Amino acid sequence: MKRKDTSHSGIGNKKEKEPDKLPAFGRKGPSRIRQSFGRGLTFFLVIAACIVLYFAFLRVDTIFGVIRTIIGILKPIIYGFAIAYLLNPIVKAVDRYLCPLLEKKLKKKRTADRLSRGIGICLALLVLFAIIITLLNMLIPELITSVHNLMETLPGQLNAVMDSFDHIQKEQSPVGAIVENILNHASENIQNWIQTDLLRQMNVLMTNITTGAINVLSEVFNFLVGCIVSVYMLFGKETFSAQIKKMLYAGMQVERANMVLHITRKSNEIFGGFIIGKIIDSAIIGVLCFIGITILDMPYILLVSVIVGVTNVIPFFGPYIGAIPSTILIALADPLKGLYFLIFIIALQQLDGNVIGPKILGNSTGLSAFWVVFSILLGGGLFGFIGMIIGVPTFAVIYYIVKMVVEEKLKKKKLPPDTEHYGDVEYLEEDGEFTYLEETKERREDADSSTK
Repeated sequence: MKRKDTSHSGIGNKKEKEPDKLPAFGRKGPSRIRQSFGRGLTFFLVIAACIVLYFAFLRVDTIFGVIRTIIGILKPIIYGFAIAYLLNPIVKAVDRYLCPLLEKKLKKKRTADRLSRGIGICLALLVLFAIIITLLNMLIPELITSVHNLMETLPGQLNAVMDSFDHIQKEQSPVGAIVENILNHASENIQNWIQTDLLRQMNVLMTNITTGAINVLSEVFNFLVGCIVSVYMLFGKETFSAQIKKMLYAGMQVERANMVLHITRKSNEIFGGFIIGKIIDSAIIGVLCFIGITILDMPYILLVSVIVGVTNVIPFFGPYIGAIPSTILIALADPLKGLYFLIFIIALQQLDGNVIGPKILGNSTGLSAFWVVFSILLGGGLFGFIGMIIGVPTFAVIYYIVKMVVEEKLKKKKLPPDTEHYGDVEYLEEDGEFTYLEETKERREDADSSTK
C-alpha cells in the first residue's frame, strides 16, 4: 500500500494555510440610511460653517491677534523652513557629487548618504554665516563712518544755506521778503516745538529705541534657533516629503492628490527659480555698483553698494527704493557726484533689466509687467518688505492654477486653450465656430453697399 504524502502539512489533502490578510474597507455602496445621514450631515455642516463665519467676522481683530501670536511662537520654525529652503540647493549639489565618491569607499550606502548630507549641511551653514559676517563687517563700520561724517558736514552745509538766505534778504527783493517771512514762521514753530513737544518726543524715542533693541535681539535669537531647526529639516527632508505624500493619498482621491503634488512641484519651481535667481542677480548688481562707484571716486562706497544690492531683491520698485536714499546721501557730501551717481545707477538698472536679469531669471514667473506691479503692490501693502519679495512668485502660482483650471474647462468644451484665439472674437456660434470682429465688420460693409 502507498502511503499518503503528508510532508507539507499535518493533514494530507488540505491546502497550505495562507497568511493573514488585512480586512478590506467596505466596497459596497452606502446604504440608503447612510446616504440620508450624509445629506443631513452636509446640511448641518454648511449651516454651522455659515454661523462660524458670521461670528468670525464679528471677532476679526481677536482672530488676527491669535494668528499673530501663533506666528510669533512659530517664528523659529518659519525661519528654519526659509533657511532650509535657501540652503537646499547647496546641500543637493554636495550630495550629487559627494555621494558617489563615498559609496565607493564605504560599505553601507546609508552611512555614505548620511555622511554626505552632514558635510553638505555644514558647508551650507558656513556659506550662510560667512555671507552674514562679511556683510556686517562691511556695513557696520561704513555706517558708523557715514553717520560721523554726516554729523560733521551737515552743520557746515546748513550754515552755507543760511548764509545764502541772508544774502537774499540783504538784496531787499520780493524773494528776500518772502524768504524772511518763511524763516520767521519756521523759527517760531521750532521754538514752540522745543518748548512743548521735544521732551515728550525724546521719551517716546528712547522707549522706541529700547523696544527696537529688544526686538532685534529676539529676532536674532529666533534666527539662531531657526538655523538649528533647518539642520533637522535638511537631514529629514525625504522623510517629511514621504509623510506628506502618504497623508495626501490617504485623505484625498488619487486624482486630487496627484494634482496637489503637481501644484506643489510647480510652486517649488517658481519660488526656487525666482527667489534664488533674484538673490544671485542682486549680488551681481551690488558688486557692479561697488566697482562703478569706486572708479567714480564717490563717498560711502560700501554702504551704497549694500543698499543697492539688498533693495534690488524687490522686483521693479527695488532699484528706485535703493537709488533714492543713496543719491541723497551722496548729494549731501557732493551734489555733483550725486548727479553722476544717479546717471550711473539708471544705466546699471537698465543693464540689469535688459541683460543680467533675463539671463539669470528667464521667464520664471510667466507674468506680464502689469501683474508683476500688481502683485508687488498687493504683497507690499499686506505684508510689507517680505510681501514685496514673495508677492510675485505667490501670485505666479495663483496665476498658474487659474490658467490650468480655465484651460482644462475649455478643453472639455472642445475650445482652443491658447489666449491669442480670443483676441478678436465677437461671439461663438452654436456649432463651436468663432465669429471675429473683422468678419462682422466686412458683413456690415457688404450689407450697407448692397442696400445702396
